[in-house]
Amino acid sequence: MLEDKPVPPHLGWLEIWNRWDALHFQRLAEFGYSAADKLRAWFYPLYPWCVRLTAYVTRDFLVAAFVVSAIASVIAAVVLRRMIGLDFSVSVARRAVWFFLIFPTAYVLHIGYTESLFLALTLGSIFAARKERWWLAGVLGAFSWMTRANGIILLPTLAVEAGHQWFVGKRWRWQWLWIGIAPAGFAVYLWLNWRVSGDPFAFLKMRRQLFHMSFSWPWVGIHSAIGNLRRSPNQAEIVGGEELFATLLALVCAVVSWFRLRPVYAAWITGNWLLLVCVTFIESMPRYALTMFPIFILFGLLGQSRFWSGVITVWSVLFLAIFSSLFIRGWWVF
Repeated sequence: MLEDKPVPPHLGWLEIWNRWDALHFQRLAEFGYSAADKLRAWFYPLYPWCVRLTAYVTRDFLVAAFVVSAIASVIAAVVLRRMIGLDFSVSVARRAVWFFLIFPTAYVLHIGYTESLFLALTLGSIFAARKERWWLAGVLGAFSWMTRANGIILLPTLAVEAGHQWFVGKRWRWQWLWIGIAPAGFAVYLWLNWRVSGDPFAFLKMRRQLFHMSFSWPWVGIHSAIGNLRRSPNQAEIVGGEELFATLLALVCAVVSWFRLRPVYAAWITGNWLLLVCVTFIESMPRYALTMFPIFILFGLLGQSRFWSGVITVWSVLFLAIFSSLFIRGWWVF
């Protein structure tokens, strides 16, 4: 077990962040997928593969995980700023990136989690589509889907951008067909499931086995988020309340985005919200909200008012400090 290994003293400050999903990704990076542990097939492969490759340089899998996440988070921030700059002022783009980097769950961007890599690839794919480099959008989309399950939302999202470009230009472009490359990333995941367990759709069974979760109507998931408030007092106030708040925040931003933002952004946040709430119970929504980047574009627009800029900043920094401190103490904080 990785947590039983002696940790060099100079890596202790990294080890305190090596918890929950990060442990599983580190095991996959070090030992790979194996039929002896079929539950490993639940995790998508690109992030642990990147960590394994980086470990050849760092000579340490824990350090490699931090290096991969750090590089990916910088790329995500840079691409986000450039993409927002296509539609809005530099000040709006800067504020959006600021709110992205201080979001209450932004600590996962820098540790052994997949969010930073997924965002770098997803933002890169959508930005490439905006710049009409559809071959790159398709390739990055495939890598995105090889990183997290919600890479599936890139298919309709990129299709919406293609439809928007057709509506504006009234001209068909065969390059839009590059969108069809995106499912190749999911095909790799299905192959891994088959290789490990003999069933390419074993992840659906694992979902029920690990989390007792299945698809449902969105109001069922929202009702479950309200039910989280009945936990023990500390968890109800901090975890349960933020689950529900993040769910409602993402819903409001999804609705507003259809009126204030380009359709491609509205399609992305709406698709992700539906994917995450159409389950028997909602879990980790504050962390998953990080991947719904149109939230930060709307924050950037709202932040043109000094009052709202201050409100969002204080709320973000306060809960970022709370969640970070709870996480390193071993709490399940999204």
